Amino acid sequence: MTQPLDAAFFAAMRASLFGGSLTQSQVNGMNAVVTAFAKYGDGDRRKLAYALATKFHEVGPAMEPKVENLNYTSATRIRQVWPSRFKTIADAVPYVRAPQKLANKVYGGREDLGNDKPNDGWTYRGRGDSQITGKANYAKFGKLLGLDLVGAPDLVLKVDVAAAILVLGLVRGLFTGRKLADGVPDCVAARETVNADGKANGAKIGRYADAFDAALRAAPVVPAAPTPASPTSPAPTPSKTNWMAALIAAVLSLLGGKR
Repeated sequence: MTQPLDAAFFAAMRASLFGGSLTQSQVNGMNAVVTAFAKYGDGDRRKLAYALATKFHEVGPAMEPKVENLNYTSATRIRQVWPSRFKTIADAVPYVRAPQKLANKVYGGREDLGNDKPNDGWTYRGRGDSQITGKANYAKFGKLLGLDLVGAPDLVLKVDVAAAILVLGLVRGLFTGRKLADGVPDCVAARETVNADGKANGAKIGRYADAFDAALRAAPVVPAAPTPASPTSPAPTPSKTNWMAALIAAVLSLLGGKR
């Protein structure tokens, strides 16, 4: 290998989506998704690229988990986002610059979200890399991760927890019931694993995924040294996830300094 794996990947990302530079928090955010995918994914490089692209779309170039911003300054915008909840602009006026009130209006009392207490809409508003919303989703992912996300919803803002939820939701179809197809060939269908806005945002997120995929392909992988076979053991078969193991080892070396 003539160039370190981590250097090739991050050089490609600086040149494509990040305006020529990366902060440590951006590096950490990408590392977290890669690490989560190594644990919960299936070795499909395109799925990893799409997970990184989804994070980029949902939280922006900062690549840090965030909490949903419900502090709207315009009744018109509120009605655009929730047309079924606000039949007129006048209906939305009382919710301008009232984020808690708005959260409880649009998310509160919803059986599909598991919100059954007066302030659940606000308590379980969108958080993380994938903006999970609703007590039922916090409970579901908390059970999978062995965490009390219902009792401590801000744990979803931890970079490793947010990345684990993102990857689990995409590869197991836990957000909408749809999961990523092998190779992620259809960017509109892929977006439906998270949100029904595929026609509006699918192509854009697909372009992000292409950029991440190109960076992953640009990172050279060193094959694992073969283990001599014993008379009673067959020679090891290369795993489709060898590239992932190499990627994890390399990118984790970035923790502790800017790239």
